[in-house]
Amino acid sequence: MAQPLMPKATAVWLIDNTVLTFDQIADFCGLHSLEVQALADGDVGSRIHGSNPIAQNELSEEEIKRCEGDTKLRLVAKTSNLPQPKKRSKGPKYTPVSKRGDKPDAIAFLLKNHSVLSDAQIVKLVGTTKNTINAVRDRTHANTANIKAKDPVTLGLCSQTELNAAVAKANKKAGIVPEETPTNSGNEPMAQDSVLASKPEASESPVDTGMEALAAEAANFSSRKDKDAQNNG
Repeated sequence: MAQPLMPKATAVWLIDNTVLTFDQIADFCGLHSLEVQALADGDVGSRIHGSNPIAQNELSEEEIKRCEGDTKLRLVAKTSNLPQPKKRSKGPKYTPVSKRGDKPDAIAFLLKNHSVLSDAQIVKLVGTTKNTINAVRDRTHANTANIKAKDPVTLGLCSQTELNAAVAKANKKAGIVPEETPTNSGNEPMAQDSVLASKPEASESPVDTGMEALAAEAANFSSRKDKDAQNNG
């Protein structure tokens, strides 16, 4: 059953202007009976102005009187001859005008780096058409000379989560198992070579270097002293 355009406002009007039960009003307005009771007690919606369903052509006065005479009856809304709003058909998502020129670049990126994606997935991610995808792929696009592969996430055409989900779905459908990169959890001991490689080479102590210099100088002095003694002798 079609519900009134403003359920709570309609419920407030029915509470104030009829003797219908809370269950009858709740059933017609698509609310819970406790919610209708709270509206009647003023616990919620104290600022809501009632909306007359008779004036809105949602309910007839005869229908209200019929249900007021029997609490087991339920209100039946009037059928409207007005055209119902059409649901938006499935298709490419809306893309702001300022970003529509980036679509070919994003398509080129996906075709190059994520070839596992189907055309339908690219259409959904970027908000384009299969004809545009084929034109970029076959290099028959009108702007082929200026197309440069750019990440659609960076361009703001889709989120990284959406891209990852699409790639994972395509890999699963194609039976491709992504390779896991081995990582060190921190609990396993590192290899001995890694430990040795991680240790910095020991540098020479400045004290040891100074002692060697003093010893060399003392040896040179002693040698010169012996030569002088031989010459004097």
